[in-house]
Amino acid sequence: MDLSTTYMGFDLPHPLVPGASPMMDDLDTVRRLEDAGAPMVVMPSLFEEQIVGEQLAVVRSLEAGDESYSEAISYFSQAPAFALSPDDYLGQIARIKSAVSVPLIASLNGVTEGGWLAYARLIEQAGADGLELNIYELATDPDERGEQLERRALQVAKAVKQSVSIPVAVKLSPFYSALAHFCKQLDELGANAIVLFNRFFQPDIDVEQLDVLRINLSSSAELLLRLRWLAILSGRIRASLAATGGVHTAIDAIKAVMVGAHSVQMVSALLEHGPMHLKEVRKDMERWMDEHEYHSLRQMQGSMSLLRCPNPKAYERANYVRILQSWHS
Repeated sequence: MDLSTTYMGFDLPHPLVPGASPMMDDLDTVRRLEDAGAPMVVMPSLFEEQIVGEQLAVVRSLEAGDESYSEAISYFSQAPAFALSPDDYLGQIARIKSAVSVPLIASLNGVTEGGWLAYARLIEQAGADGLELNIYELATDPDERGEQLERRALQVAKAVKQSVSIPVAVKLSPFYSALAHFCKQLDELGANAIVLFNRFFQPDIDVEQLDVLRINLSSSAELLLRLRWLAILSGRIRASLAATGGVHTAIDAIKAVMVGAHSVQMVSALLEHGPMHLKEVRKDMERWMDEHEYHSLRQMQGSMSLLRCPNPKAYERANYVRILQSWHS
């Protein structure tokens, strides 16, 4: 069975890619993912807050007065807790590249152009095969218009794309007012892939302890939003498309491919079941395709997109009323 696909310009034997997660912090786990058949791995994001926090800590320590308490000699201001410092992150890229042979996609999460550019170049120099720009910004300012948010993201994507020679993917949230147009603009800037969607974690509140509770892993139910927008974009932009969030089973992956995904990123399912779950999902995909007389992944890729779907109205407003009336108790 031919499950091969092309994503970000890379020829992959199948579309099941371990997405950004703490699994990439451990070399043994990365090797196990490769042993399970991972065709590519994606590192978790290096956050601009990490970079700025480390820089500020160094500056403050250097500016401390000579008459400070002796305990201050070893003191550095505490930035938010991250698994890897910026330097460690760059070192981890090199270590992973030495440990496995599959393409490595690093990830950057920032909000200012300067923060993105400097480390985009360093990430390339460290040996990453590609870069994923994780645009994770909540529009919380009531005085900021949506177009301002989009313009800032486009400027960052353009600047990063021009500053590195490795392929660049852009990972988005679903909260843009005209998402299809925004993706088209990113495509025109040269983005090699669009990744849908970033999971804005929905923290719960502990009303007794007045604390924010831990996040939950995803479920297959979260895939539905991804399917709709993958279907809308498929065939309309040149960039590769990736689904992330809600892919747990072979059927989840098949749905994503049918609406146009070139790759599907898996995280929660691998955290829950371990690296070998990737191999099981691939086997299940092959079994399903054989039973339904598909000979290759490309044969089904995009077959249920908005452009090719037998019933394109299913993705549009015309299907709204029918869906509402479809419930039976």
